[in-house]
Amino acid sequence: MAKHRTGTREEWLAARQDLLLREKEHTLLGDDLARRRRELPWVPVDREYRFETEGGPKSLAELFDGRSQLLVYHFMFGPSYEAGCPTCSSIADSFDGVVTHLRARDATMICVSSAPIDTLATFKRRMGWSFAWASAPEFNADFGFSYPEEQVRGWIDQVLADPPPILGQNAEASGTDAVGYVTESFGFSSFAADDGAIYHTYSTTGRGVEFLMGYYGILDRSPLGRDEGEAFQTWIRRHDEYEWASSDRGKPSRR
Repeated sequence: MAKHRTGTREEWLAARQDLLLREKEHTLLGDDLARRRRELPWVPVDREYRFETEGGPKSLAELFDGRSQLLVYHFMFGPSYEAGCPTCSSIADSFDGVVTHLRARDATMICVSSAPIDTLATFKRRMGWSFAWASAPEFNADFGFSYPEEQVRGWIDQVLADPPPILGQNAEASGTDAVGYVTESFGFSSFAADDGAIYHTYSTTGRGVEFLMGYYGILDRSPLGRDEGEAFQTWIRRHDEYEWASSDRGKPSRR
């Protein structure tokens, strides 16, 4: 561990008090952003989508499961993938613990991917998850979370001449190449059902999904922080792939 400045308890308390004021400002700013999200205009969803689920085909309205809100995580798992994206998999590990509480607030949460439902169900069993998951390539494409291979190939050739390490690593871990991997994107979307109509209310991607990555919030309060350097997210594995996943002997190293 790198050397860090030390001080007295009194010095720590003074510095902590200054930081607490900034943290409270951050909390209040977060409250304001949440209000602004709720104030976004709702866009009617006019297209009829077909979602393949483990319980058979369903419409978008049926995914709400009788509630007024539908929360969707766009999970990167394309037709060419052999396994779900490792980063998306790390995010999904928390879903089973929250879906019951979301239902108590009139909200249903589900994952949607472009891979066939049988492939998704097999991977879901491997991971030990129980949350709802649906296959709907057209839905993901319409909302900007899936792209044609030709478009991706041109984008990679022209824009991404020097791809970040995480791209090649996650593509290989997903059993596809860079182009196949990037045909899918990750994100979070919200929908509302009101008086027989369905509305798209919110979407985010990129660092906007960090609210789903509980480990980052915890690491941000640890002595070393995220400690990623330039190796952004390359440490993340599926939960059954870490070196210590099948053994409780000893403690894992930080690298």
